[in-house]
Amino acid sequence: MDAVTQPPLTLTDRAIAKAKAILQKPENQGKALRIFVMGGGCAGLNYAMAIGFTKPDDYVLESDDCRVVVDPKSMNFLKGMQVDYYESIQSSGFKFNNPNAIASCGCGLSFKTSQKTDLQKPQPCH
Repeated sequence: MDAVTQPPLTLTDRAIAKAKAILQKPENQGKALRIFVMGGGCAGLNYAMAIGFTKPDDYVLESDDCRVVVDPKSMNFLKGMQVDYYESIQSSGFKFNNPNAIASCGCGLSFKTSQKTDLQKPQPCH
């Protein structure tokens, strides 16, 4: 029997639907949704997203004609994370449920892990 492995990160059906809608725009044809981590924010690390092309060393997740990519350095901080999409009267956006985060900012975009890195340089969010 083959071992079943957990995907490095998952997207909810709502997140896939929103990402797919973004990627189906004519200017995004052939591109992917990139999720990555960069230094900053009051907790030291920020989640970020962009539309771009797949790079050779990227982790690639494909579901229902939706391609999501993560670079190896960012994957160290995002492994096991679930990405959701929410809509409310006041706001809408992607939400990151990261099991590696030991602290986060009130805005939900900045986080800290127990992993020591030169990326973690806390800065005011607002």
